[in-house]
Amino acid sequence: MSLTLEATVAERGVEVALELAEGETVAILGPNGAGKSTVLGVLAGLVRADTGRAVLGGDTLFASPGGVWTPPHRRGIALLAQEPLLFPHLSVRRNVEFGPRTARASRPEARARAEHWLGEVGAGEFADRHPAELSGGQAQRVAIARALAAEPRLLLLDEPLSALDVAVTSSVRQMLARVLDDRTAVIVSHDALDAYLLADRVVVLHEGTIAEQGATRSVLERPRHPFTAELTGVALLTGRRTPGGLVTDDGLAVAARAVETVRQDARVAAVVRPAEVRVESIHAPGVALADVNRVPATVLDLEPRGDLVRVRTDSLPALVPPAAVAELGLGPGVGIALVFPAAAVTMYNA
Repeated sequence: MSLTLEATVAERGVEVALELAEGETVAILGPNGAGKSTVLGVLAGLVRADTGRAVLGGDTLFASPGGVWTPPHRRGIALLAQEPLLFPHLSVRRNVEFGPRTARASRPEARARAEHWLGEVGAGEFADRHPAELSGGQAQRVAIARALAAEPRLLLLDEPLSALDVAVTSSVRQMLARVLDDRTAVIVSHDALDAYLLADRVVVLHEGTIAEQGATRSVLERPRHPFTAELTGVALLTGRRTPGGLVTDDGLAVAARAVETVRQDARVAAVVRPAEVRVESIHAPGVALADVNRVPATVLDLEPRGDLVRVRTDSLPALVPPAAVAELGLGPGVGIALVFPAAAVTMYNA
């Protein structure tokens, strides 16, 4: 089912307009408080928009003010929350049968649907257990089966992997990628990997409005908003095109490579991966090369990242081994030089 949504929720500072094609999965990304869950609430009928409308497959879900209001249970929408929220007194099979039975399916039909979807999500062996006997990953699989057994026209997933242990997140994500294929769905997440593996398109929310949107790889690999860049682990530069690269809004001249046609003096964005930035002493002699950037910076903070250390500076971040931190005596306030080749800077139209 295709979806069109235009909604303003004044109290929460949210104003969005988005569309989904039939069979398309869209990921909504954004920091805490950006309005992601509010958008899901509006679609599910749990939050009333002050103004706007939503149309799903030709049926109007709401039109405000003073128009149509379809109650949540008649929208054909399933909302999967962060927590499974299974009925504790029912078996796994009866939990999954609940949606079809509520829609007046016969008991044999409801059981057939339950067994089908439990099999699809890899939870068939748990059918006779109760929720208290399940692990977090098993319970979330059952919750997904319960949502799909209701045959929703639109599936909403609110951080479906956030409450899972790291050990099971990957397998549940792979299962979701399979069951969401060709299904109209909206997934809210903080994780770029969820968007890469599950979504056809990405919508980035910031302070209640859409900061950028588009095809998943295009948005995440060529971000234009700082949050999107942070989410994907790259540093974002913005400025104007020069013959050799760009001059940033802060006046920094950076050699870069353009990955699309960019006219001279045009507004551009560029990304640098911290792993490609080398840290040197500010006093080390620098070799003047046209295709190598050497940028002075001051260390702001050090953040452990696995077996590396993220060096946050007043310019660009760098990822370096702990030995380099010790050798250079890095710490807040220390002056350094950031060295990185032009080939490490991907530039495109802003």
